Order: sequence, then structure tokens, then C-alpha cells
Amino acid sequence: MNSSRPYLIRALYEWIVDNDCTPHVLVNAEYPSVQVPQGFANDGQIVLNVSPTAVRHLHMDNEAVSFEGRFGGVPHTLYVPAGAILGIYARENGQGMVFDLEPSLDEHDVDEIDMEDDAPPPDNEPPRPSGRPSLKVVK
Repeated sequence: MNSSRPYLIRALYEWIVDNDCTPHVLVNAEYPSVQVPQGFANDGQIVLNVSPTAVRHLHMDNEAVSFEGRFGGVPHTLYVPAGAILGIYARENGQGMVFDLEPSLDEHDVDEIDMEDDAPPPDNEPPRPSGRPSLKVVK
């Protein structure tokens, strides 16, 4: 299955904007292919205001978030792969979501994963449950 991260980012962005709040994204500035102004990153991370009034040409798809923004009055084109986004939240109240660190994949890693898919599951893995899935209300 595809990663749910880009779908959640888009949904949360829309929800934050619809509630008249300012969406911010926390980005791993050291993730491969990230294009952000490095002088503004702290400890390998940068927080970006992606509100409609702060950016131009915002594009969100399953691969990345890209837009034009100004830093210190200087325009920059930013490109942030979905895996580099560590969280999205509303500046005003902090509501949003934090994501697990996603490892980057290069061609060597993809080859290894393909080979691992052919291997039988480990013996210490519990068996998959059978029947219909169910949910319980926990109070």
C-alpha cells in the first residue's frame, strides 16, 4: 500500500485552513532531496508556515510538497518530499499530527526490500487473525 502520510498531510492542511488557523509543517532539513534555505534550519529541522497567505504556488501530491516562500525578504523555491515532513499543526493551538521518522530509500535499499519480500515470514511473528475486523469503544 502507498504511504498514508501525504494523504494525512493534505487532509490536515485543509482542516487547519478551514478552521481559520495557520498551518505549519515541521521538516527534516537533512532528508535527501529536501530543498529549504539551510541558514534557517536548527538542529536539522525547520518549521515552515504554509498558509495560503504566506506561500505561492503551493502544490501537494503523494511525492512532495512544493511552493515559493520568502525568508528574510528573499524568495526561495522549496521542495519537501513527503517522508521529510515530521509533523503538521496549527500555530494557534498546536492541534495536528506528528509522524514517525521515515527512512529514505535509495536504489540499493529498494533491491534489498524486493529480495526480502520473497522470503517466508519469521517464525516469531504471530499468526494473522481471521474473520472480520472489529472495533471496540473504549471509555
